[in-house]
Amino acid sequence: MFNFDNVPDRRGTSCFKYDARKELFGTEDILPMWVADMDFQSPPCVREAAMRLSEHGVFGYTFRSAQSVDYFIDWVDKRYGWKINREQITSSPGIVAALPVAVRVFTSQSDKILIQTPVYPPFHSIVKENGRTLVYSPLICGEDGWSVNWQDFEEKLSKGVKMFILCNSHNPIGKVWTRDELQKMGELCCKYNTIIFSDEIHSDLALYNNNHTVMASVSEEIAQNTITAMAPSKTFNIAGMLNSLIISESKELFDKFHKEITTLHLELGNIFGHITMEAAYKDGAHWLAELKKYLEQNIDFAHEFVKREIPGVKFIKPEGSFLLWLNFKETGLSHKEIKELLVKKAKVGLNDGLTFGPDGEFHFRMNIGTSLAIVKEGFERIAGALRST
Repeated sequence: MFNFDNVPDRRGTSCFKYDARKELFGTEDILPMWVADMDFQSPPCVREAAMRLSEHGVFGYTFRSAQSVDYFIDWVDKRYGWKINREQITSSPGIVAALPVAVRVFTSQSDKILIQTPVYPPFHSIVKENGRTLVYSPLICGEDGWSVNWQDFEEKLSKGVKMFILCNSHNPIGKVWTRDELQKMGELCCKYNTIIFSDEIHSDLALYNNNHTVMASVSEEIAQNTITAMAPSKTFNIAGMLNSLIISESKELFDKFHKEITTLHLELGNIFGHITMEAAYKDGAHWLAELKKYLEQNIDFAHEFVKREIPGVKFIKPEGSFLLWLNFKETGLSHKEIKELLVKKAKVGLNDGLTFGPDGEFHFRMNIGTSLAIVKEGFERIAGALRST
């Protein structure tokens, strides 16, 4: 019903992925597979809502309707069994914009904030730019997948960490945390009075029958210690609409965050963001189900191709989202050599793993949220470049 093989030409639309190639990679002669948005058109219901608004032709001051919030409430209830109400929800122009607000509201200068590396680069920069102390708790990569180093995690928390920024599901490794893992993390944070900021932007993209669990749904104690950030942006490919939802069941945490976001006048958003969010949560479920099947197909192809054609490269199949965390260590090349090979020989643009933390050495993140044909081309270019070394 939905043709994910047919992706539009995004060049010349002021999109980071294609139109910033020269600035980021030094050349436009590159296949961009980096920034975390997809090449697919958004669901028909989203596009139709945007077109109706465009045809109306008036784009004045706006607000998020109660009905659109109700569709979101119904969405998380049906999918995750998480029951929330309007009084627990505020908004932000994106989760990246919400994070520094939370850092400023819930921590003070030089306070410690913990992140689990490798992880999304803004987690690093936002903490540092706001004068807080960044604490790393590296994740463990084993034969069976990724896990928390529990001894290290608790030891770091016990030394006065004020906030833990959780990536659930985890970017870039694609880990969908289990309920038991979240419960253990959440209980340790409660034990050491560490507030949790749970970035759940990839929540709707759990794959291969993995089930996403909302951190705040695990227990009442954890809910009272958590700020949850969600958005339709990754799910429905509408990141440019700058629209996210910030939720807390703790009145104290919610009131503090909401006061700051409204003081900064960041809560209003834009009219296209509100309209498309409503359409997505109301009518986007079938499109999302088909999208996830297509993403699984792309991942399955990549996994088999790498095993067969690129023995020096490995990756663990992600349990969610559309990102691959490629490990080039067994190629025998240095990180710098791999980076140059990808750009100059393979002509493929990936995210540099070192921007995700020091344990990102030899790694590069690939976005497979595109047509299978482009995924194939990207891997064939990498395989050919490595064979020629």
